[in-house]
Amino acid sequence: MRGDGRLSHDLDPRDQGPKDACGVFGVWAPGEEVAKLTFFGLYALQHRGQESAGIAVSDGSKILVFKDMGLVSQVFDESSLGALTGHIAVGHTRYSTTGASTWENAQPVFRATGHGSLALGHNGNLVNTAELAELAAALPAGRGPRHRVAATNDTDLVTVLLAGQTDAETGRPLTVEEAAPRVLPQIKGAYTFVFMDENTLYAARDPHGIRPLVLGRLERGWVVASETSALDIVGASVVREVEPGELIAVDEGGLRSTRFAEAKPRGCAFEYVYLARPDTDIAGRNVYLSRVEMGRRLAAEAPAEADLVIATPESGTPAAVGYAEASGIPYGSGLVKNSYVGRTFIQPSQTIRQLGIRLKLNPLKEVIRGKRLVVVDDSIVRGNTQRALVRMLREAGAAEVHVRISSPPIKWPCFLGIDFATRAELIANGLSVEEIGTSLGADSLAYISLDGMIEATTIPKANLCRACFDGDYPIELPDPALLGKDVLEQRDGHPLPLLTGPGAADALRRP
Repeated sequence: MRGDGRLSHDLDPRDQGPKDACGVFGVWAPGEEVAKLTFFGLYALQHRGQESAGIAVSDGSKILVFKDMGLVSQVFDESSLGALTGHIAVGHTRYSTTGASTWENAQPVFRATGHGSLALGHNGNLVNTAELAELAAALPAGRGPRHRVAATNDTDLVTVLLAGQTDAETGRPLTVEEAAPRVLPQIKGAYTFVFMDENTLYAARDPHGIRPLVLGRLERGWVVASETSALDIVGASVVREVEPGELIAVDEGGLRSTRFAEAKPRGCAFEYVYLARPDTDIAGRNVYLSRVEMGRRLAAEAPAEADLVIATPESGTPAAVGYAEASGIPYGSGLVKNSYVGRTFIQPSQTIRQLGIRLKLNPLKEVIRGKRLVVVDDSIVRGNTQRALVRMLREAGAAEVHVRISSPPIKWPCFLGIDFATRAELIANGLSVEEIGTSLGADSLAYISLDGMIEATTIPKANLCRACFDGDYPIELPDPALLGKDVLEQRDGHPLPLLTGPGAADALRRP
């Protein structure tokens, strides 16, 4: 379940839960079919974004970009991949955190430079987008966004800045590798960039390392990706994480590493709770093992008298396994998931829509009937879907329903790559745990403690971003009016900070 909304957001767009960060993938591998490697790498990262997908490829003389709206498997086929020939590729699968969900904002974004071309993909979200727009507008004539801006996202601004740097004395256009150390320190927020010119693959990670990025080795090349699972699928061995504040370049001369900022690690704790695939390792810790341990600690902190532990598939499953193991209560499959709901373009009728989560989950009545259940999930945002789930389990004959959550209450919006609801809509922001449980119709509700969740990751608390749980943001935030998802959307030439996106533009002012 995607927080509170994963089960229903594709049925009712007004009931959206936390949306994933994006996924990025890059490969430098002469002699390999880099477009197909990137396709399968993106396939492994599909969970990080389902709005659009794109691949850029260079053969050493030109860059070709192919991108479209939809899932990776819907965007690409044999013919489109066959046309993308070369030895360097950058791929991206997107969920929008700044900029509308349109083709123009699909990635990789592409720009001409003074030395050729640049293609770039971004995972994360920036908090000084308005400041970057001013920097881009001040670039020398011919390089600034006033000459051609189709996109309205922070990623395109970064590409404009990388492409438009010049030497202060001579006016000579800087190469991408020369421009990056100048531009990257001016960017604030969460970012992993994978980008390329005609001859070189680059990767950079923000100084806090909020979003994951790993480096892998192929027999004939190098790979960078958002998660280790994407390296596994293309047969690359994991070398190490790209360090916070590090810029990597790969070309025929080999791999080069430089540091553009001091590392101050604050990796996203929600990656361990929900965002990342369970078969991924982040900062040396396996995500599945972290989730199982969260379940064990949850059982110790919040025991329940029950007959069966069930999970809300799929992301609640590891924690449910851990809860059952630690509590001694049997683990069972009480809900059957239809994995293909949401993959259709057919809108459900009102009659079908009223069935709600039954389109995605159906209870196993023979397993549930007469049982006292512990239902384990990863998070709750609004509570709408959980409320419907509890009602569905009772209708299937459950004697009791005890809800257990393997992350603490979400009380604060995220401005760093996850699109939560606005703060005013977060159910834990206005209600106590007991009141939330009553609202859901559960016999009891309990969350894991913040310290229990953090200890399960084995990562020091000081090295994790826990802002959505405790409001401690690792980066100073600008005026709330400049934080909206649509801050760059234009009407009559003026930016519109609309109340959408990660926490909404006015989230910090709202109760």
